[in-house]
Amino acid sequence: MGAAAAAHAFVVDLDRPVLSEEDRHHLLRVLRLRAGEGVSVSDGAGRLRYCRIGESGQLEPTGEIEASPPAEPTLTVALAVVKGDRPEWAVQKLTEAGVDRIVPLVTERTVVRWSGDKAARATTRLRKVAREAAMQSRRTRLPEVADVMSLESALGALGASSALATPGGAPPTLLRPSVLIGPEGGWAPRELEMAPATVGLGLNVLRTETAAVAAGVLLTALRAGLVGDVRAPGVYGARSDPCG
Repeated sequence: MGAAAAAHAFVVDLDRPVLSEEDRHHLLRVLRLRAGEGVSVSDGAGRLRYCRIGESGQLEPTGEIEASPPAEPTLTVALAVVKGDRPEWAVQKLTEAGVDRIVPLVTERTVVRWSGDKAARATTRLRKVAREAAMQSRRTRLPEVADVMSLESALGALGASSALATPGGAPPTLLRPSVLIGPEGGWAPRELEMAPATVGLGLNVLRTETAAVAAGVLLTALRAGLVGDVRAPGVYGARSDPCG
């Protein structure tokens, strides 16, 4: 991401980039960008273009469209829904860390229950939070925020590459790039029996949202080559797109 860009935003069409009214207000009124200042824009799917703010407040392209392949493997963090704004905080931080997919979970011991209209409103809000965090962290790819799933559905979708986080589990590895975080009451025995594997996130017991972010940071650090993956040496190299 170029240092000349004072801000980052997402647009529908990189050939003719136009800011949404909300993003235009944010850049011009909140960040107080002025004509001539640089802005990078992305389509949310890995393509990027540099622009500047024109005299009318619209975007004027200054560079060609650049594209980068997705980083491999795809990283997923699923977490049991919890009370208050803690899911929003977790989604914000997971987006900043570079996680590709975030899945809200309803488990056997989940206290909060999202369903119907409530679930739709909650996931819409989480997607908005993810988009804003992606702008702030200058990602070129928007993370997927999935609809609320049961643990069974999530395990079925993620398959053998998934693991449930639990004290005493094995270290995280890129061979299992999907980590599922349970509620603060922990996984039910039946749920642990369903797990293809388990992973540990340290010696202490973490709150759900803290565990989710810890898992996301560990996975993205492994993928970036910042720490070694003793279980998968040489399987994946450093990230091709440092901006996500």
